[in-house]
Amino acid sequence: MKGISFNTWVYSSFPAWVPSYPLEEVINRLSSFGYNGIEIGCASPHAWPDYLSKERRQEISNLLKQKNLKVAAMLPAPGGGPGMNPSSALIEERKFTIDHYKKVIQLAYDWECPTVMWLAGWAAFGTTQQDAWNRSLEGLVEVGKYAQELGITMVVEPTPADSNLIETADDALMLAEQTGLSNVKVMFDTFHALYRNEVPSDYVYRMADKLHHVHISDNDRLPPGQGRGDFDSVLRALKEINYDGYLSMEVGFHTRQSEPDWYAKTSIEYLRAKVNEIFK
Repeated sequence: MKGISFNTWVYSSFPAWVPSYPLEEVINRLSSFGYNGIEIGCASPHAWPDYLSKERRQEISNLLKQKNLKVAAMLPAPGGGPGMNPSSALIEERKFTIDHYKKVIQLAYDWECPTVMWLAGWAAFGTTQQDAWNRSLEGLVEVGKYAQELGITMVVEPTPADSNLIETADDALMLAEQTGLSNVKVMFDTFHALYRNEVPSDYVYRMADKLHHVHISDNDRLPPGQGRGDFDSVLRALKEINYDGYLSMEVGFHTRQSEPDWYAKTSIEYLRAKVNEIFK
């Protein structure tokens, strides 16, 4: 595997407004905790593309190199004021979303990040599931072709706890396959599998050679090992399929009561020990 990374949501203002730390501070802290990857959420104040000048992008790039921290993946912020729903019935919203995704992909390229997530959107009241699916697919094809030109892989994530379009491993695989693009693959989040009362290791075997990225979280967005998730089985399954991507912690961002450093340190201490035990 490439290593262990940490998602910045719990250190930013998304979706809860606080706590919130400058991206430089987050980079310094995660590096000191032993992470070799960072997964950057593209919301303000960290990485909303329109707020990042060329000079600012270079400053962050220099700091990442100084701290030997790779950008494992980047993901747009779903929902909120702008919507960011590629499945929207509003053509204006869909166009805005696609344009935003392209800006995120360009930012990923600037920061030498190989992976951008596709959050497929949701079917709002009055929209059929099939219409929402078709709109999301159309957007993913356009975005995927743009990403392909820059050598970036798009990954479709099942998000049943947050949306109603891509809910299972099969949903993600089907949408990715229908694009016909070799740089569109899939990922999953153990939190979402647990939300559906499914076995996360089953997702590993189901996605297999299409699996490009993994989010690690226990139930209730707890660090792994703090809830009911069976991470031994997940890691053994990943070893069996020769997974070579990142394990990215996406924890703690559901409430302003989270203490970010505790989530970051507790997560890597547990998972690093498990990885060393299982992948030795």
